[in-house]
Amino acid sequence: MTVIETKNLHKTFGENPVLKGVDLSVEQGEVVSIIGSSGSGKSTFLRCINLLEWPTSGQVLYKGDDVLQKGYNINNYRKKVGMVFQQFHLFANMTVLQNCMVGQTKVLGKSEAAAKESALRNLETVGLGRHINAMPRHLSGGMQQRVAIARALCMEPDALLFDEPTSALDPEMVGDVLEVISSLAHTGLTMIVVTHEMAFARDVSDRVVFMHNGVIAEQGKPEDVLKNPQSERLREFLSRFLNV
Repeated sequence: MTVIETKNLHKTFGENPVLKGVDLSVEQGEVVSIIGSSGSGKSTFLRCINLLEWPTSGQVLYKGDDVLQKGYNINNYRKKVGMVFQQFHLFANMTVLQNCMVGQTKVLGKSEAAAKESALRNLETVGLGRHINAMPRHLSGGMQQRVAIARALCMEPDALLFDEPTSALDPEMVGDVLEVISSLAHTGLTMIVVTHEMAFARDVSDRVVFMHNGVIAEQGKPEDVLKNPQSERLREFLSRFLNV
């Protein structure tokens, strides 16, 4: 079953075209990594999927329905398609546990007890069960990002979007976060991950998508895209990553 699909997606900022007709179809349970140079349109594409940016034209389909159509319940769509950002975006005045409960009670209408149960379970999943009463400012960047992942999981999404989830982290913290994301990849959760971590894209993804200049320039199985690139643009991009 196709969970998310974009058709001829365009996004222009002023007179600057950033997305120039992007077509992508993501199946249920599929893990898709999007790679490409800075400025290629990766993050804008992800934000258009989640409607944090409104596409200039084209379609964003969720289980076959165009979410851009007038009258579509965008709030319900956002409940089902979660997002993990580069900069965590935790609520600074709330504990780790409260961060993971608030969306469940305010948006999903869960009881405090049910929200707490889910929060504790998901914080345990990301290895932070002992830090439920900590404030975000007392946690490392890697731990804050793992809280953000747990918070997104608490919303019980059909799909989870990751926008360069390790780019704001010190190198020694990257591994823990990637390990959590990798473990999620084996749970059947549909995931789209914008990343510069080529080893993650190679080892965890079902498919790798290479974006260049606002379009999808190449895509396929990780071993094909990363080890046998067809275009000079992709070969040049991959040459910067000696571990691939």
